[in-house]
Amino acid sequence: MHKILISTTLLVTTLFAHLANTNVNTYFESTDFKNSVQKYDAKIIGVGAQTIHGDSLYKLTYEHGETNTKKPPLDKDLKLDKLFLKYGHKLDSKWSINLNYLNVLNDNIAITAHGKAYGLGLTYNFSKMTSLNFTQFLSDYKDFNVAQSDISLNHTMKLQDIKFRFTAISKTLHLEDKDSNSFSKNAKSDYSSVGFKLHSHYDSYHLGFGAYYGKRAFAIMQDGFKIQHHAMEFDRTISGGFGKSFDKLTLKLQYVYQRATELPAQNGKKVDVKNTRVMANYKF
Repeated sequence: MHKILISTTLLVTTLFAHLANTNVNTYFESTDFKNSVQKYDAKIIGVGAQTIHGDSLYKLTYEHGETNTKKPPLDKDLKLDKLFLKYGHKLDSKWSINLNYLNVLNDNIAITAHGKAYGLGLTYNFSKMTSLNFTQFLSDYKDFNVAQSDISLNHTMKLQDIKFRFTAISKTLHLEDKDSNSFSKNAKSDYSSVGFKLHSHYDSYHLGFGAYYGKRAFAIMQDGFKIQHHAMEFDRTISGGFGKSFDKLTLKLQYVYQRATELPAQNGKKVDVKNTRVMANYKF
């Protein structure tokens, strides 16, 4: 894992560091699974970069993860590699578009290995403070597909010296050919969920909260930079985070709690998924 992180960090830094308006970031996640019949815990490392050139935005993230599994029923530990790409372009003062590409490069256990997802979105800016985005995703796996529609409303405001950004989100998903395999057959054909995110910024400090309610499975999250490609049906997500900026460097700590059902197992127990994430972002 460390060799992959170092190599990818050097590559990303070399490609983007010489460009203006560029951020290079990395994150580490530690996850514990309670009541799971398949997993004990997991470690994830990601590296990425974002740059703005003219009216265009380019963003990429590479992620590697390793999970300690229960044997049996599984016969080996899980190893994952994922790639996330995003391109955004401002058409005029009101309209902009976004294109997303996600690739499960490697998964040595799940049938969703080598699955790809594509996103096409359109944003309308009502003002400098308020915008509405619609993005349509399609996840293409070997045995089934997932069509996902995201609608998000973003609003920013300032109260004295504190800046706030509020986001309301709606997700609807439709699974095609889900009954063709044992991995996804216990999922529902359709899902819908709603969520919100609140971020506040005062001086060099950051504070954020978020939550999702309603069931979802095989969903794309975080604006196209997370893909839940394992057979777990989530019905609750609550998160909180804190950060501080030091000149060009920003450090953040985030905690995420999720509750889910493992679809193939159907053991009647809810799985508690507890995730602690440390993030670092550097502006060139």
